[in-house]
Amino acid sequence: MDGALVAALGVIGSAAVTGGAAMYGSKVAGRPQREGSAVTGFNSLTDQLQEERQELKTEVATLKMELAAERAESARLRLLVQTLGGTP
Repeated sequence: MDGALVAALGVIGSAAVTGGAAMYGSKVAGRPQREGSAVTGFNSLTDQLQEERQELKTEVATLKMELAAERAESARLRLLVQTLGGTP
């Protein structure tokens, strides 16, 4: 597995635990306070997931550009081999 994917899954797992902890927080707190904590937890989770998603989108775009460059280089080398009379 890719390191970024493992990190993303770790963030998602920890965010889910954090959200669960916020939902089932202190029994002493009143219902409005618990609901406020849950909303805050979900907002935090959403922010973390959006940041992770943006990082992964950037990484995917970078990898796509690298792949396109590698393919162009491969095509150039194949053409060079054919020009010199070989078979790729």
